[in-house]
Amino acid sequence: MKLNFEQERILAVVAHPDDAELLCAGTLARAQQEGAVIGICVLCQGDKGQPDPPLDNLVEVRKQEMQSAANVINATLFFGEQPDGNLFDNAELRRTLTEIMRQFSPTLVLSHSLSDYHADHRAASVITEAATWFSASVGNKTNSPALVKPPVLWWMDTINMTSFDPHFYIDVTDFVETKISMLNCHQSQLKRGKDSSFSPLQELMLQQCSARGTQSGVTAAEGFQTHSAWKRCSAW
Repeated sequence: MKLNFEQERILAVVAHPDDAELLCAGTLARAQQEGAVIGICVLCQGDKGQPDPPLDNLVEVRKQEMQSAANVINATLFFGEQPDGNLFDNAELRRTLTEIMRQFSPTLVLSHSLSDYHADHRAASVITEAATWFSASVGNKTNSPALVKPPVLWWMDTINMTSFDPHFYIDVTDFVETKISMLNCHQSQLKRGKDSSFSPLQELMLQQCSARGTQSGVTAAEGFQTHSAWKRCSAW
């Protein structure tokens, strides 16, 4: 069985710069190669994770790094501009993300699992779930018109695969190098080697896609769950 992403429009909604690289960049790269249009929305600024030595302009550096990573797969980039640790579900952010979805018009949205370790990841999950619905709600007004129907929603794997049983796997064997190339754009984070609250990102990423690949009979894979709510799932 092979899923083909041709003619899809896929929007990954993540909390921080580098989250997409860890959890779904292989799928995004594969989809882009198959003809999909790709977008990435980063809700937080990435302002709290300082490298050593620290940077006075970390927010701008991380924005530039994220743009470089998005360019690897020709992805359109959107920013939510929220400080790290201050991402909460509220009406303003729902409207912001709803407008982004209406501008991009995704057929498929990828976002964090509610089981993930980071509070910003869990908040992104809640906001994204709401925005996928409201994006097609005529009564919820933003600058752009409502979508004809809500996009399909998939939950991404959790960091370190904790408390997450994939419903299905996407074979990303041919796109591991792309994941590495995108992750290497985030040099400010790769230099956080002395931060005891941090983990080596490339090692973590490669271990995870290898483990998911072993589970699914391929060299490397990314795991997802479908969101089975009404009008947020679809036959493929």
